[in-house]
Amino acid sequence: MNVAVLYSGGKDSSLIAIILKKMGFNPKLINVNFGIFKSYLPAMRSAESLGFDFILLELDREILEKGVDMIVKDNFPNNGIDYIHKEVIKNLSDFEYDIIADGTRRDDRVPKLTKNEIRSLEDRKNVQYINLDGFGYKTIDLIANKFFEFKKEKSNRENSDYEVEIRYLIDERGFKSCEIFPEHYQTRVVGFKNR
Repeated sequence: MNVAVLYSGGKDSSLIAIILKKMGFNPKLINVNFGIFKSYLPAMRSAESLGFDFILLELDREILEKGVDMIVKDNFPNNGIDYIHKEVIKNLSDFEYDIIADGTRRDDRVPKLTKNEIRSLEDRKNVQYINLDGFGYKTIDLIANKFFEFKKEKSNRENSDYEVEIRYLIDERGFKSCEIFPEHYQTRVVGFKNR
């Protein structure tokens, strides 16, 4: 089976990749970039440190532009990030993947596909969608700490999720992304723990 994992280099997307590998699949770790900033580099290093194939998927900047328009209008990131994530999944489903996975978990607010959106995607595109929706933050943290060495950092340009390019574009437009995004921390996997 052809398996794709939307990959940020964090513990959540790394964990879903490991789960799929343990199930006998050979997932391709895919990071999406819109050509604003080379935010994919940390994810590429994380994928390499775990021994996975890494693919950079470059998508149309218009997707990012529309998401940023929503974020600036709302003065809050949720709707714009959800829009971008759904567009990324839609674009990824046009490729010949049997399974599309990401590291979204039960207590994530965004990005998040609803159950109806997942059913629709699976029915329309004849693809399986897998995430960590049954797991909460504490459980993910417990499991990830068994597998990975990682850095926990304040969200910045050394991360590889949508937020990096979103912040870059917001700042480029003359707004202050630090006033729109709440301060938070992210993890970046740097390798496996010694076994």
